[in-house]
Amino acid sequence: MGVSEHGRTHRLDLIDPTLREWECTVLHSSPEDGIVLDRSAFYPGGGGQPPDHGTLLWQGTQTRIVGTRKGDDLYLLPAEGDPLPPVGTAVTGAVEDARRTMLMRTHSGLHVLCGVVFRDFGALVTGGNMEPGEARMDFNLPEVPPDFKLKLEELVNTEVTADRAVAVKVLPRTEALALPDIIRTQSNLIPADEQEIRIVDIVGLDVQADGGTHVASTRAIGRVQVVKVESKGKANRRVRVRIAD
Repeated sequence: MGVSEHGRTHRLDLIDPTLREWECTVLHSSPEDGIVLDRSAFYPGGGGQPPDHGTLLWQGTQTRIVGTRKGDDLYLLPAEGDPLPPVGTAVTGAVEDARRTMLMRTHSGLHVLCGVVFRDFGALVTGGNMEPGEARMDFNLPEVPPDFKLKLEELVNTEVTADRAVAVKVLPRTEALALPDIIRTQSNLIPADEQEIRIVDIVGLDVQADGGTHVASTRAIGRVQVVKVESKGKANRRVRVRIAD
């Protein structure tokens, strides 16, 4: 099974992250599990990126989607009290554009941050999390200069305004792992049985394994504000950022 398939669902979100509306068919529907589609552009969450929200439109009815549960299939979670489309129903899926777009900008911004910290300070990522427009990333960085916060914001935004292309490709496991420094986390989080690995390349800055959605170029991120740098242990530094227009 390739990275664009999860159970019975063909993942359109990884093929075209700009897609916001599509036609699909319900394969499973129950109050206990949720809804399984044959084709879905809902990002299900993972790697710190939260799941998409959106709607399913069918026979004049709307079902709001507020999350996803990963199992043998991708189970879309409807809003409480919303009707469920029966199995076999043709539906129109729609991703909430503002949320997804901001998450894409935020995720790409974190990759720029990661690339700059690795290039200029030699530090690996120890953790991270994001919400639309706000995020934090932790680094194994025992020593930081006094002007680290201001300098880091300047360095990151220099890369943003450079309008670097953000390219995505899928490689066989052995070929991907042969690339230098594609694991930017202190622990290798790639499952041992994953035979294809998705690579996100901010051209000229950062190449790493990643399963999220991204903008097409760094200029689309907007300005990255480094809000705070915190110490979280002897060698751990937490960098909090905000994405601004």
